[in-house]
Amino acid sequence: METKTEHPRIKELKFTLYRIFQNPSAIIGVVLLFIFLTIAALAPYIAPPKFEHQPYMMPHKGYSMTPQPPGEGHIFGTTSGQYDIFYGVIWGTRTAFKIGVTVVLSAFVIGAILGITAGYYGGMIDELIMRAVDVFFAVPFMILAMAFVVAFGRGLNSIMIALILVIWRRYARVMRAGVLSVRDEDYILAAKSMGVSDIRIMLRHIFPNAVYPTMVIAFMDAGSIVITAAFLSFIGLGAPIGYADWGQMLAMARNYIVGPAGEPLKFWYTIFFPGLFMILFVLAWNLFGDALRDAFDPKLRRK
Repeated sequence: METKTEHPRIKELKFTLYRIFQNPSAIIGVVLLFIFLTIAALAPYIAPPKFEHQPYMMPHKGYSMTPQPPGEGHIFGTTSGQYDIFYGVIWGTRTAFKIGVTVVLSAFVIGAILGITAGYYGGMIDELIMRAVDVFFAVPFMILAMAFVVAFGRGLNSIMIALILVIWRRYARVMRAGVLSVRDEDYILAAKSMGVSDIRIMLRHIFPNAVYPTMVIAFMDAGSIVITAAFLSFIGLGAPIGYADWGQMLAMARNYIVGPAGEPLKFWYTIFFPGLFMILFVLAWNLFGDALRDAFDPKLRRK
């Protein structure tokens, strides 16, 4: 009886998934990400928007600058300006995904294209691309990001564009290193000798074998980018007041981190809930990224 042989790629994919999900931290990360995805998808039902044309603007009752504690009508309480914290953290989840996924995916595509081009062709093309990378690396990450945001103007869109223009450099450098490690392999030389086009070689043979280190970094960056964007919002370069963004919410609560004399934790809820959501969101991406790194590390993969 003839035995059906499983395709090597399918077999390798199954082994990779097994390696990932036998790691307890990966399971925790996936569960947390699933919870956040569910919150983001069901945000209109969990926290129905008051303004249909502006769902990301937090509703508020009154203009008092003194936060109100959790209670009826505001289960997480309110921050300064009487903005509802529960609404903010729920819709802020959508904002976090929008920032993290958009920035990382865009920067990944730019960095991967430039890194593959530089590593595959070498010579003058490699020199031009990598010297541009060196110029960007010469300026500290946060200073360069703030400079771009100031140049483009305040707002979340400006923050996302600025972060894309800053983090692509790392993906380009790591991708180039991966390409250099495989471009002289026998299967690449065989493809060239058969007249296969450069584009096909890069997409079909080089990219799948060189992308894993860059992909792991991208997964871990999806969380840290949210913290960076939150910091830029915290210092006043991000979303307008009242926008459902965790960084903006922390900025609105900055005067209440420490309560009045004798009651240092009186306004704990203004920091606790947006801070908790941000910590767990970043933790989820980091745990899953660590699991991917272990699964794709050739020194650990077959152990």
